[in-house]
Amino acid sequence: MYAVIKTGGKQYRVQPGDVIVVEKLDGDAGSDVSFGDVLMLGGDKGVTLGAPTIAGATVAATLVETRKGEKIKIFKKIRRQGYRRTNGHRQMESVLRITGIEGAGEKAKWDGETSLMTKAEMNLRARGLAPRVEETEAKPAKKAAAPKAEAAAEKPAAAKKAPAKKAAAKSTEA
Repeated sequence: MYAVIKTGGKQYRVQPGDVIVVEKLDGDAGSDVSFGDVLMLGGDKGVTLGAPTIAGATVAATLVETRKGEKIKIFKKIRRQGYRRTNGHRQMESVLRITGIEGAGEKAKWDGETSLMTKAEMNLRARGLAPRVEETEAKPAKKAAAPKAEAAAEKPAAAKKAPAKKAAAKSTEA
């Protein structure tokens, strides 16, 4: 089942489980959001159009995060006059996870779990730069220093082995 909703002056086609980015909405991360401006519903019973909206139809979502969007540059110029102005901004936007659609005698729910991990944190974890919360809580600070000492102890041992290999290689050449 899918729906077409209107928010922030734009229209979005959504299904349960979709993640969409819309204009900034009020609320904290994890709060529930409901959209009443449902313009169209599509499902097993066919397509239902609203005039302008479908009465009684709602789309439920969970607010994942509110963040700044991509940078937009504004450049003004009047040629041959020496007039140039550069400006820009980053628009605030909200990330939503669609959890359910209800209307026209049909219901569709998303059974998954809504993760409140931000996009910035996901990118850091993908590159292996974000600290894992489970590891830092499980290990005390003293044990974290011990692997560094072990790694430092292994480096001289590796340095001692390397010349021995070179010497062995030289003896096989002669």
